[in-house]
Parts: sequence; structure tokens; C-alpha cells
Amino acid sequence: MKPRTRKATASVAKRRTTLTIPADYLARAKRIASARHVNLSAVISEALSEGLRQYSETERSEQILSQYKQAFGMFSNEEMLLLDGVILEPVHKR
Repeated sequence: MKPRTRKATASVAKRRTTLTIPADYLARAKRIASARHVNLSAVISEALSEGLRQYSETERSEQILSQYKQAFGMFSNEEMLLLDGVILEPVHKR
């Protein structure tokens, strides 16, 4: 009899770990897994992946804003409007 081996996904390394998560999150994840006919690990992995992606995007946005402030911080608001090509003037009623 051949020893059982786990199929390894070629591009994704996996590790088993223990997590403590709120019971309501676990219940929601189990309902999603059941509805999609996938295992709980797939749902948790997908949720974690999405959360990490959003975190990275936020972090990158903050870096860009910081660089923008550093590059253009010495300009007044009026000068910034001119730089941006937007000139806001009061609208006159006719």
C-alpha cells in the first residue's frame, strides 16, 4: 500500500495554524462556505487575502499623499488650485 501524500499546490505554500476569531465571524464564514460548497479554510483565506489587499492599497495611498504633501507643501491653497488647473471662483447669479 502506497503512503498517502498531500497534493501540494505548485505556486502556493500552505501552513496549518490556530486562530482565535469572534464566534459571529466564524458562524458567518461557515454559512458562506456551506452556500458556496467550499471548505472553511477557503473562505477564511479569501477574506484574509482581500483584507491584506485593502490594507496594502491604503498604505500605498498614504505614501503617495505623503510624497505629494512633501513635494507641494510649500504652495498656498490658491497656488495649489492653479497647479491642479482648477480655479474656483464664486458663481454669480443672473
